[in-house]
Amino acid sequence: MRLAKYLAHCGVASRRRAEELIAAGRVSVGGEAVTDPARDVDEVSGVQVDGRPVVPEPRETWIVNKPAGVVSTAREPGRRPAVVELVASARRLYPVGRLDADSTGLILLTNDGELANRLSHPRYGIERSYRVRLGRPASQAQLRRLRNGVELEDGPTAPARLRALSPRVIELTLTEGRNRQVRRMVEAVGNQVVALARVRFGSLELGTLPEGRARRLRPPEIKRLWKDARADDR
Repeated sequence: MRLAKYLAHCGVASRRRAEELIAAGRVSVGGEAVTDPARDVDEVSGVQVDGRPVVPEPRETWIVNKPAGVVSTAREPGRRPAVVELVASARRLYPVGRLDADSTGLILLTNDGELANRLSHPRYGIERSYRVRLGRPASQAQLRRLRNGVELEDGPTAPARLRALSPRVIELTLTEGRNRQVRRMVEAVGNQVVALARVRFGSLELGTLPEGRARRLRPPEIKRLWKDARADDR
């Protein structure tokens, strides 16, 4: 197995992040630093990251209903709590994508780096649905622009699906995961986000999971996520 994939398989990080660790010279094989992410390794190759042995661990994937004020990183050196602190697991879990600190709702945590990579990679276009409360009632022109795509400073957004739930509440479904994308799209059409919650990620819905709580996904749910990420491409 290639070194970057092996690190992801062992739950060290996503494959992309694993490649960064390798390039930084933090990974060794058999006691020697390795900078080639394609190096073939296995469980007896003596892979280490920062001097610590890396071995496969049981995979876990969790759904969390993130409250506002919690950051969607593995750890943060500041005062704000990190989303991993909401999960009762001894595994090294990492968020799949991010929600900004002011947003709430569904976020996935996993130590399955390959699954995390597929779910977050733009190539696979995983749908994400957001419940958005607006600062003022949306006009038909604003809704049309959000559906058709909006020009942002980092380029136009792809067309989106939109449901108007009330004059000031919409549900927006995207296949992209740009930084603060929903907030920037709404601002670009002349409105403002008052509250933002992610309610669906691929086939997985937030449902009635209380805010601040987490639960481990069941095997059928994980199987559906792999199907969302077109696991038959492997």
